[in-house]
Amino acid sequence: MSPSSPAPPAHARKRVKGKVDLGVRAINTFLTCCRGQRMGIFSGSGVGKSVLLGMIARYTAADVNVIGLVGERGKEVQEFISDNLGEAGLARSVIVVATSDEPPLMRRQAAYVTMALAEYFRDQDKDVLCIIDSITRFAMAQREIGLSAGEPPTSKGYPPTVFSELPKLMERAGPGCGKGTITGLFSVLVEGGDHDEPIADALRGILDGHIVLDRSIAERGRFPAVNILRSLSRSMPDCNLPEENALVDKARKMISTYEDMAEMIRLGAYKPGADEAVDAAIKFHPALDAFLAQDRNDRSDLATGYAELARMYGEGDE
Repeated sequence: MSPSSPAPPAHARKRVKGKVDLGVRAINTFLTCCRGQRMGIFSGSGVGKSVLLGMIARYTAADVNVIGLVGERGKEVQEFISDNLGEAGLARSVIVVATSDEPPLMRRQAAYVTMALAEYFRDQDKDVLCIIDSITRFAMAQREIGLSAGEPPTSKGYPPTVFSELPKLMERAGPGCGKGTITGLFSVLVEGGDHDEPIADALRGILDGHIVLDRSIAERGRFPAVNILRSLSRSMPDCNLPEENALVDKARKMISTYEDMAEMIRLGAYKPGADEAVDAAIKFHPALDAFLAQDRNDRSDLATGYAELARMYGEGDE
């Protein structure tokens, strides 16, 4: 498979269906990922992105992991392999590395080689988890190449080829024409916490969902710092059973209600009994917050997450 091969024809591809267990409770339950889905992990630096990717690679139920570390700091490569990925994850992973000091052509090609390897295993009818960390650094490498070739800078200094290369790379992930699939997880660095910067904005329109890691949640000490209300899995409702969607919708509403009233609750301005929905949100908030937290050495499967939510509601209603 060529590093720059086109995506399979849209009319011949299989549908995205069937859940893939990523081993992380917050994602499995609230942002269920389906086989062949493409998800973005949007975060600033130092919010726990590498640890989360390592947990997913270690605990996923996919047959093969293909991991591309594009533009990473040299010291982080061994840390990711030894500490975050571990022996269990490394045993079924292929890793492609181009560190930040490599020429831009090398950094760009690392992403293409990662995808080509994922396509190789997909064509062997395997379910592949393809992780690229990060797509932003791929875009930066393409920006350097485009500007050196004389392209005019457009949005925030990015030349037009950046926005034409992104969908070419992203569209190669997904279901194939046979039984194999590529489930894509692509990390996106948001500069200065700006989730509307050009690369993040372009990728949201290409991907099938986004997982947002929030610095304020990380500062509170809850990891993984997934902001459930700002995150979305577009394929999730069709992959889930109606009762599973009902459990998740109920929890989302409680989290949203609590966030809306958080300032008043902290100030003591909310009077208990004034609103049933707010009372329920306050009651369940500690349990939901604990549910979303997960130690890096713990694995949580799909069934356990929904069972814990159902048990939580049952205990609260008694």
